[in-house]
Amino acid sequence: MAQATVNGNRGGAFAATIVETDLLIIGAGPAGAGLACFLAQHGLKGIMVASTPSTADTPRAHITNMAAMECLRDIGLQEECMKVAVERNSMQHTRWCRSMAGEEFARIYSWGNDPARAGAYDAASPCKHTDIPQTLLEPILVGHATHNGFSCRFDTSFLSFEREANDTILSTLQDNLTKTVYQIRSKYMFGCDGARSQVLRQLKIPLIKKPGQGLAINVLVKVDLSHVVENRMGNLHWVMKPDEDSPAFNWSCIARMVKPWKEWMFILFPHPEAGTDFSPSHEDYLKCVKSIVGDDSIPVEILSISKWFINEIVAEYYSDGNIFCLGDAVHRHPPINGLGSNTCIQDAYNLAWKIAYVMKGKSGPGLLDSFNLERQPVGATIVTRANDGLRDHVPVWEALGMLDPSLKVRQKHFAELSDATPEGVARRQRLQKAVNNTAHEFHGVGVEMNQRYTSSAIYVADEGPRPPLPDDPVLEHQITTYPGSRLPHAWLNTKMPGKKFSTIDLAGHGAFCLFTGIGGSAWKESANNVGKEIGIDINAYSIGWGQDYEDVYFDWARRREIAEDGCVLVRPDRFVVWRSQSMIDDPKAKLLRVLKSVLSL
Repeated sequence: MAQATVNGNRGGAFAATIVETDLLIIGAGPAGAGLACFLAQHGLKGIMVASTPSTADTPRAHITNMAAMECLRDIGLQEECMKVAVERNSMQHTRWCRSMAGEEFARIYSWGNDPARAGAYDAASPCKHTDIPQTLLEPILVGHATHNGFSCRFDTSFLSFEREANDTILSTLQDNLTKTVYQIRSKYMFGCDGARSQVLRQLKIPLIKKPGQGLAINVLVKVDLSHVVENRMGNLHWVMKPDEDSPAFNWSCIARMVKPWKEWMFILFPHPEAGTDFSPSHEDYLKCVKSIVGDDSIPVEILSISKWFINEIVAEYYSDGNIFCLGDAVHRHPPINGLGSNTCIQDAYNLAWKIAYVMKGKSGPGLLDSFNLERQPVGATIVTRANDGLRDHVPVWEALGMLDPSLKVRQKHFAELSDATPEGVARRQRLQKAVNNTAHEFHGVGVEMNQRYTSSAIYVADEGPRPPLPDDPVLEHQITTYPGSRLPHAWLNTKMPGKKFSTIDLAGHGAFCLFTGIGGSAWKESANNVGKEIGIDINAYSIGWGQDYEDVYFDWARRREIAEDGCVLVRPDRFVVWRSQSMIDDPKAKLLRVLKSVLSL
């Protein structure tokens, strides 16, 4: 690339040649790399840049939930992810304890491992929750994207953009190694550049902010706790010392397993009243880490220390013309409920097919308006839920006697847990209730799967009012084919049985999908004709006795909410777009009308 001798924005040489691309992604984390993967599924190519020198160098996010794994399953990455994931048994519990090697106060089953909750998880998805540190997930995503048409440039800072007269976007970037400043012209730009998003700032998109919940300190530790966790199996452990004095910067801690069982992230939470100005020495941190471990004979090594603030922030809107923001750029919250990277991936999955359809002329540009309408409410919900999840721990702290500033009072309250007194009974009951209530974090299948879309890309003109969510929409998943809902999972097979597969495996793959049953052959024929007429792929299947696929467990019959000769139409992102309760007189005309409406044609 030719270079001029003009100084760039940061003092480097300015490259005269402008790089041309259709798609420019700023950021290569779960949102950016995920978006590149999903765009590549549609045969699109582009450029992804990241200011960091490589993929994530610290574990950060780690829980990959069912909803996100379904997205990765659609592009064939589930198996590769599972190869690097932690065994599910390692996620069996969340615990409260004095130290990793010390006494335990309570535990709760987590991430679908509660036998009493197993059925709800099995009914929700063919996928399972997995523990994949971001250090392992990001290389999988970036590798897949670069092998399928996306160039990735690390050590590249996004500086600014300007809109050109023909609606293209001219972005100015800097190569941090050579200090060369250059420009990329694109048709679309995607701000996936995290919590300090420069794209979001330049767009001046307002942020809806609530007061944060203070500071947290991540201490990455090398320590072998294999023998310690043998009978304390779990990937999350709350460590606190109610009847002891603790340093203000470590009032409580979450010990999070990174690599079983020799690498851990100790997430330190300062006392709620202690502020945020802490500068402990290395020796202070080392003493703290040894206290968390609880056995001085076990060698420990601190690998890194970083600080972050507990935010409750969501962008007011996610897009401005042909610039879209997603991921942590638009929703910022603590890692409670494990919703962060999962929501980033789902943002990308929602947007990718819409960009592809518009670029290929399969839909009108109005389809892109649905991205903000569908995903911003999801972002607002998960930001609130993650912060509520942290607040849900306050009753646990109170029951353990953690909250009083006086050590003597805390000792008295903690001692009550052992007393055969009315006060002891009451405190133990409060502890049990408080721990049980954290199920909203560790069994939140509802908040993960109950996403409900309302936009012009969902057709509800034939529907009555949407059924209300369950009484507890965080814990309970609503399985429904009401338009705007996630396609229900049901195991299927063929007449001569082979390996079972899910309804979600038939859907997706970059295409619309129509499900019908006995008596619904006209729907399949109509789908084929309509698809050819408007230039899109519609995969149509009949499910039932003697049909294309067998409803072997009768799950689809219980979950489809339509007659056998009705149909359910599903978008490429596996959300129900429309349904017909039964066969109608002119199925082709209706299907054509629905799709033209949804695709802004």
